[in-house]
Amino acid sequence: MVHRHAVTGRRVALVALGALAATGIPAVAAEPAPAAGPVPPAAQTLGAARPSAPMLRALERDLGLTPAQASRRLINEAEAGARAGRLRNALGDRFAGAWLRGTTSQELLVATTDAADVPAIRAQGATAAVVRKTLRDLRAAQRKLDAAADRVATRETPLWYVDIPANRVVVEATSKASAAAFVQAAALDGESVSVRVTANRPRLMEDITGGDAYYIDGAARCSVGFSVTKGEREGFASAGHCGKRGARTTGHNQADQGTFQGSVFPGEDMSWVAVVDPWETTPNVKGEGGRTVGIAGSVQALVGAAVCRSGSTTGWHCGTIEQHDTSVSYAEGRVDGLTRTTVCAEPGDSGGPYVSGVQAQGVTSGGSGDCTTGGMTLYQPINPLLSEFGLTLRTTGTETSAPQGDAAETWAAGRVYEAGAVVTHAGVRYQCLQSHQAQGPWAPADTPALWQRV
Repeated sequence: MVHRHAVTGRRVALVALGALAATGIPAVAAEPAPAAGPVPPAAQTLGAARPSAPMLRALERDLGLTPAQASRRLINEAEAGARAGRLRNALGDRFAGAWLRGTTSQELLVATTDAADVPAIRAQGATAAVVRKTLRDLRAAQRKLDAAADRVATRETPLWYVDIPANRVVVEATSKASAAAFVQAAALDGESVSVRVTANRPRLMEDITGGDAYYIDGAARCSVGFSVTKGEREGFASAGHCGKRGARTTGHNQADQGTFQGSVFPGEDMSWVAVVDPWETTPNVKGEGGRTVGIAGSVQALVGAAVCRSGSTTGWHCGTIEQHDTSVSYAEGRVDGLTRTTVCAEPGDSGGPYVSGVQAQGVTSGGSGDCTTGGMTLYQPINPLLSEFGLTLRTTGTETSAPQGDAAETWAAGRVYEAGAVVTHAGVRYQCLQSHQAQGPWAPADTPALWQRV
């Protein structure tokens, strides 16, 4: 596996991308599955009802969709995220994950460990799956693998993650023997972990519109992720492996651009660069044919959702989300909490943006394969990056400043909220349905796609 990072003057593949009817469940108003007709409110809130032409064309090309199917898929995915969030909150500890299926993501599947929850899931227009392990159980097993990776070499077991549809933790390894040794070191067994043997090894893809090229200390090239602000300072988010704090950057035109203000790698793969005059940030990423896609927010998409990536080497490509919370062992060190996708990328694409509809998802970390023969990629989710550095995502809506200090119970624009978080707004308590950074117009009372009154 390799990171998608290019070195000026010569092409280098760094080995790390080369890679409620049920008893005990609160009643929730039933909502039908999406169908032809009026656009669901969630799609209007999240911008899926107004997709850009470059986004639609790329979905048609890379997922084999008609124009109507591409539009319907984005609408269905926005609506399904809200329904999945309500069911997650209702099922509590029995929740075992949610994912999408079908050409237009027309089917939402929600897993539970209790068959008594099936009527409640169906009442929300979702397909129920009764499984053995809760999402909490699966993540606990993944944390054991994370801990074992601190003690043993993981060169031959470069990837591990929670596979929600399969209700399993999966280790990808170069051989069954190396996988077995890693699983044993984590004090797990074959009941808890599945093994997939593969020759692929993720490598980093290093290489102020998202997807533009930038250069680090005159040597390496990466891609701009998303425009951000911190107080009065403007800049952009990118991958941590692209540069260390203090490294200087030049833009696509080789003019002085800025300096890395924060960088974390390994462990996570996140960074941000503060830019200097005359550079100005925009709420856009570069799409198909040089056209731009405006970013409206950072609502996390479900497994199975369509996602598109922009990069300075290969441009605009789309695929689907396979797993969240993936751990990968690059040659340079382990990174946790990545999202795995079917999108292709190549060296130089590192740091570039991933977008679902008009919602920012993350920045390219690494993967395997290329855009000629195909491959898979991993991205660093954007919401943890914003939270880590106290940044505010630039969007096409009202600009807000990220609150500093400890998270408060009172809702505040600019704060990153995880699914399940509870806040108070105007004297009323709400529970978060989908992870996102709060935008000014997205107060809980006005955004049922993101918040549920409790």
